[in-house]
Amino acid sequence: MVILMLNKLQQEIIKLKKEKNAIILAHNYQPKEIQEIADFLGDSLELCIKATEIEDKDLVIFCGVDFMAETAYILNPQKKIVIPDKEAECPMAHMLDMEEIREAKKKHSDAAVVLYVNSLATAKAEADILCTSSNALKVVESLKEDKILFGPDNNLANYVAKQTKKEIIPIPEGGHCYVHKMFHVGDVVFKKEKHPNAELIVHPECNMEVQKLADHVLSTGGMLNQVKNSDSEEFIIGTEIDLITRINREIPEKKCYPLLDDAICKTMKLHTLDKVKNSLENEKYEVFVEEEIAKKSLNAVERMIEVSK
Repeated sequence: MVILMLNKLQQEIIKLKKEKNAIILAHNYQPKEIQEIADFLGDSLELCIKATEIEDKDLVIFCGVDFMAETAYILNPQKKIVIPDKEAECPMAHMLDMEEIREAKKKHSDAAVVLYVNSLATAKAEADILCTSSNALKVVESLKEDKILFGPDNNLANYVAKQTKKEIIPIPEGGHCYVHKMFHVGDVVFKKEKHPNAELIVHPECNMEVQKLADHVLSTGGMLNQVKNSDSEEFIIGTEIDLITRINREIPEKKCYPLLDDAICKTMKLHTLDKVKNSLENEKYEVFVEEEIAKKSLNAVERMIEVSK
């Protein structure tokens, strides 16, 4: 059992949460002080599923990046969804727009469109179904089409392509997560020399040459479960560093080392306790998705969740 010693500002936020009948959802990449005041922590799929279960709360504070908050809105258009810092954008999500998907559909009219949940609502509206890093292969295999337009992360597309007989066409060319592109073979060699007994776990957004050296390629939720259930005592973690913050809090008996100390998502770190408090007090910055876009996107989100059950 984790016993938290909350500071004054954190205590004020907890009090405000009760007064506002609010819930705080936070991604695994949030810093320690945000993780400690969250009602729910998870990866993209877990947060999507949790968003479908919000019934008795009036206000949702989403500590993540823009596409995550948009997805929460799509699933809960009747709720007020607030993001503490409106500049918290996912660069990868902004690499693929609606028009590029439409052009790809014209070229490949026989293809299904599978979009990573790390995409904007306007892009999601053009998708047949969404996926996350934890269920991408399962989603692709659930479709009748043998040709799949898959975006925006090329490394995740290649990860799926190696495990399916279907043709995977990445869109856009070069779509990536800048954090996971930081990892290189040299980083693996260096860390394995320092920790030869450690399991290497990396995210499927990593480059293929890094994935090939890993013991496991997993989503952040999958990484947490692997550390929890493995007989190993040491792990090298190839994803954003604050997943290790969560692992250290919840599984302190295991030792985890970051594959790279500088693997930091700057936009995830834009949320601070002061901004969370402001978002509770003033209910800003509210997230909106245009009604037509939200309705079109909802089908793709719900299909993903159904396949994931």
